[in-house]
Amino acid sequence: MTSPQKPETLQGWTLDAADKDELKRALNEAFDYRGDVTLTLRDGRTIEGYIFDRRAGVGLDDSLVRMIPKDSDTKVSFRYSDITRLEFTGKDTAHGKTWENWVKRYMDKKRSGEKASIEAEKLD
Repeated sequence: MTSPQKPETLQGWTLDAADKDELKRALNEAFDYRGDVTLTLRDGRTIEGYIFDRRAGVGLDDSLVRMIPKDSDTKVSFRYSDITRLEFTGKDTAHGKTWENWVKRYMDKKRSGEKASIEAEKLD
């Protein structure tokens, strides 16, 4: 898989499948990603959606990724061996929303005299 150095956020990152270990790692990243991805399949189709599950088998042919396509509520599955490209296309809604970042923002507000509450921020 050809890939640039992993960016701070996966949003916009593209990986071309060539190495089975890299593909497995990338699909694990896609599972943890809180945005849509686009898969390009061996038959030329592209499917954009949210990866909600993956099932690792012994090899690529018996490993599956499960997705909810962006334009449908029907869940679909693809064998790892059918994926030739993976793109992190959707907005990464979890980027920058770690506990540590929340505590830092909270303490910064308190120190500056602003109102700081424990209420969660609204998601965009």
